[in-house]
Formats: sequence, structure tokens, C-alpha cells
Amino acid sequence: MTTSAGDDRIAVAEPRADGWASDRHRRSVLWIVALATAAIVFDGYDLVVYGAVLPTLLADPSALGSIDPATAGALGSYALIGVMVGALLAGAVGDRIGRRRTMLTAIVWFSVGMGATALAPTVGAFGALRFLTGIGVGALVATVGAMIAEFAPADRRNLFNAIVYSGIPAGGVLASLAAIVAEDAIGWRGLFWLGALPLVTLLPLAIVRMPESPRWLLARGRVAEARAVCASTGIPLPEAEVSAPGDRVGFAALARRPLRRPTLLLGSMSFCGLLLTYGLNTWLPQIMSEAGYDAKGSLSFLLVLNGGAIVGGLIASRVADRTGPQRVVAATFCLAALALVVLTSGAPLGILLVAVAGAGIGAIGTQVLIYGFVSGYYPTSSRAAGVAWCAGFGRLGGIGGPLVGGLLLGAGVTSATAFHLFAGVALVGAAVTLTVPRRTTGPVAPTPAGQTRSNTAARP
Repeated sequence: MTTSAGDDRIAVAEPRADGWASDRHRRSVLWIVALATAAIVFDGYDLVVYGAVLPTLLADPSALGSIDPATAGALGSYALIGVMVGALLAGAVGDRIGRRRTMLTAIVWFSVGMGATALAPTVGAFGALRFLTGIGVGALVATVGAMIAEFAPADRRNLFNAIVYSGIPAGGVLASLAAIVAEDAIGWRGLFWLGALPLVTLLPLAIVRMPESPRWLLARGRVAEARAVCASTGIPLPEAEVSAPGDRVGFAALARRPLRRPTLLLGSMSFCGLLLTYGLNTWLPQIMSEAGYDAKGSLSFLLVLNGGAIVGGLIASRVADRTGPQRVVAATFCLAALALVVLTSGAPLGILLVAVAGAGIGAIGTQVLIYGFVSGYYPTSSRAAGVAWCAGFGRLGGIGGPLVGGLLLGAGVTSATAFHLFAGVALVGAAVTLTVPRRTTGPVAPTPAGQTRSNTAARP
């Protein structure tokens, strides 16, 4: 098939039986997925390493200063406030300046922030630097979902999205292993220094191998640049979603029908998912420590939590590619509720470990699926804003998770009560998921430029 605009022509191969237009197309997309995954791994490391070192900071005032449980919960939330700010900022600019530029800036930002946090002299400085680092983390989390939605073949979109966002629990696994194996040798500050490595490892590769999204370029009317990217990468030229006069871009589109109601519901889903994710990642080691497990045993629970999320999230994503993500997300929310109840049952260690893995699938794995659901729900002109809204608004839940855990433990509430409250949040998340309007796709109308306009929207 040949697509043309004026004298500018580019051959676009029909998809093969395996879904790829060419081997070059496949290599280019896999590079993009690999780079995005690596970036998110370090994001996950950054956000989980605090929970891994928290028992050390609580037990040793000489490490940073005297910290009580309420202060520890507040410190855990500062980074998440930064993530919320960064996600919303990325949404405000990502649909205007592009996916590539936003992603590269975010990698630099959070890498420098992690290195600076390793040098924090006081509790106050530590909290401020966690907030600033979180801005870069949030910008990246909000951007990669839009990128994968615009580069991945439709029949692999949920899988590739799950691979990329599974970098968050993979980073959690990395943080847990680093704390178990290396904290005695390099200290908690050394663990934060490890989080600065993307500045010298990942960034150079991303500059060379990460192209701008042709779909975004077309949506902005930059047809020649989109064709140049496709010619250099083998990525087929997509059908453009051309905005009609008066159509809104970015956040402005989310506040209007037909996206207004779905946006509120999708944000609420993300709120529940991230409250579970960061509440458990921050407090599971401490709760298990209070239940009688030693420090390394408590960190092992964190390892199982995130490992279960990776495996379960990838399996669930394949189901979502075949059946749609909505019911899968609701089911994994329910799995989280069941697993959290089992954790309070006094079951043998083997059953507890299975329940922790189930909680990882139902909390962290569910949030991975939510990002895929959201990034596929919105049109190109508002996709970055939609993902950013859900990542940003959801961070209110992420902020609340560590705070709620800290306040409950500080007040002497039992771990069973805390887990039951988290299980209730999971059931609310499942109920909200099932009320999201189904997406409807209208006819695709041709435009004079040889492009197309997709009338994809949500049923109001």
C-alpha cells in the first residue's frame, strides 16, 4: 500500500501474519518497549527503595535523624506528591511538545534527583529531594503509556503496556534485592546512588534509539516529520486523528463530553490502585516485622509482592488483549481483596507467601492494567493528558497509602485491621471499574489531505 500527500510518497507494507509490517518495524518497536521498560524499572526502584530502607531509618536515628512512624509515612508521601505534580505537568505539555522530549527530560530529572537524595544531610532535606525526584518519576510514568499506545500493534498493546509498566514492580524487586544483598556494604545512601545510573546508562541510548511518535506528529499536522520517522524506523504510517476546528487538545478535552464522566471514573480506579500499591510497598516490610519476621524475612515479603505483580500482570495482560481490559481489572481488584483477607488469617508461611503474591497481582498488577486501559481509551489529541490525569489523580491515593499506614500503626491499630481497610479499597476499585462507559468507535472519515479522522470516543 502507498500513502501520499502531494509529491511526498512513502511505501507502507501491509502487516504480515505475525502482525508486523517488516523485521525493521519489529526491531524499532521492541527498542522502544525495551527503553521505556528500563526507564520504568528505575522509576519503580526509586519509589520502592524508600520502603526497603525504612526499617533502617526507623531503627537508627544516626542514619538521617530521629523518625517516628507518622514522620516516616509523611516522607513516603512527599515523593508521591512530586509524582502527582510531575504527571500533571507532563499531561499539560506532553500533548503539545511530544512524547520523546518529555521522556528524555524526565530521565535526566529523576536521575539527578536520586543522586542528590543520596547526599541529603537532614530529614527535611531528604523529604524535599524526594518531592523533587518524584516530579521526574511522574512525568515519565505519565508519558510512556501514551508512547506504547501509539507505537504498539493493536493486538499486543496491553501486553507491551504490561511489560513496560511491570518495570515498576521489577524496580521494586531490584530495590528489595539490593537492600538484602548490598545495604550492609553500601548503606542506605548507596542504594539511592544506584537510582542515578540512568543518567549515564539509559539516557544516551534513548537519545539515539527513541523516535518521536508518528501518530502524535500527524495529530499536530507535522506530516513530513511523521513520514521521515516512519521511513527511518520502518514503522507504518498510521491513520491520523485530525482535530476538527474547535476540538480541544489535552486537559481541555477531558473536561468536556464525551470524556468527562469516563475521566472521573478512570481517575478513581487509579486512585484505588495506587493507594493499594504504595500502601503495601511502604508498610508491608514493617507490618511483617511487627508480626515477628526478621528484617531480611520482611524484605522477602516485599520481593514476593512485586514478583507476583510482574508474573500475574503479564498473564492478565494477554487475557486483556483478547477480551478487553475492563473485566480483567475488576477481577484483579477482587483478587487483591481476597489476598489481603487471607494475610490476616494466621495461615502457615507458604499460604501467606501465596497471598502476598496475590496481593501483588491485585494491587500493583492491577495498576499496570489500568495504565493500559487508560492509554487505549483516549484519542491521540488527549492521550497524554488522559494518562497523566489518571497517574496524577491516582497519586492522591498513592499519597494516602503511606500516610494511612503510618497513622494506623502509630495509633496502635493491628495489622489485620489495616489489611481489611486495604481490602475494602480494592472492592471499591472493582465496583468503579465496572461502571466505566464502554468505548465506541464511529466511522473514519477521509480528509482532503489524504489523512483520516477517527471518531473514537467514549459513550457518555
